[in-house]
Amino acid sequence: MPATTVAPTPAPLTTMSTDQVSPRDRVPYWSDWVNRLFHGLRSDLYGDTDFDGHIATAHAGDVVLTRLESNRHRVMRSAAQVRGSEQGYLKIVAPFHGCAGVEQKGREAWVEPGQWCIYDTTDTYAVSNPVPVEHLIVMVPKAHLAERGLAIDELMARRMGAQGGIARVALETMRSAWRELPGMSEDAAHSLGDVITQCVHLSLLDLAGRGTGLTQREALRDRIKQHVMRHLGDPSLSVDRIALALGVSRRQLYNAFADEPDGIAGFVLARRVEACRAAFGDPQLATRSITEIALAFGFSNAAHFSRVFRSHTGLSPSEYRQARPGARS
Repeated sequence: MPATTVAPTPAPLTTMSTDQVSPRDRVPYWSDWVNRLFHGLRSDLYGDTDFDGHIATAHAGDVVLTRLESNRHRVMRSAAQVRGSEQGYLKIVAPFHGCAGVEQKGREAWVEPGQWCIYDTTDTYAVSNPVPVEHLIVMVPKAHLAERGLAIDELMARRMGAQGGIARVALETMRSAWRELPGMSEDAAHSLGDVITQCVHLSLLDLAGRGTGLTQREALRDRIKQHVMRHLGDPSLSVDRIALALGVSRRQLYNAFADEPDGIAGFVLARRVEACRAAFGDPQLATRSITEIALAFGFSNAAHFSRVFRSHTGLSPSEYRQARPGARS
């Protein structure tokens, strides 16, 4: 009898959608799913109560690819969640639509369509998605890249792909992989995972070897952000004072933030709002008034703070604080 030909088994696809649950259950459903899929994450929806999200995941060998579509949200990984993780990944976020801000190692990188950013899941991090987004998320086992002699810490939370080159090739490879994986055999998918890993490796090597003005500008931007975070409570913090403290010109400061969506002033304002939001959820600060907290983080008056806070979160400070778990009556 002639040998029977067995068709290759396509790479499996796992999906999740909040359409499956009632509107009131979507937020906890999403938070739980993201926490399990990405090995320990805490979700924050900017105070929103309505939410829609869709996730589809496929595997290319040990490389995990996920397409995520959702309303605005933010995810954070704490030190406790890092310690509880079983496997370390280097995770890539590459927007199709919208944008993402990655914070890690004292740096923050914002990426838009055509760009990507990589970060380490074995360390604390936060990813902000302040508008509705559609992202490709790729997870490469950290061991596959760390064993190649890369100084990984210095390469995390940096924007890649905007200048073209191998990083753009890596992005197109990851996007093509996502499109073709559903019809690909398991063996072919495994080989494709190796190709993705190699492209990411070459991109990181290219980034590590750059000694251009771009990396110098990124280094200055990191210094500025660290200075801002240390002096967030100083109401006199300004472009001139930052320039004086760091020994650079106003032009250098603005140039360092040329790629940031809101510039240096927007960065300072956003960090102050984030600090106040965190303080509103801190049980140890439950007896402090909203005005006291706002002044402690550099806002000059309550009315201005209230306007800024609402524009960032969609809620007034009192509404946001009251909605936090354990809020006072």
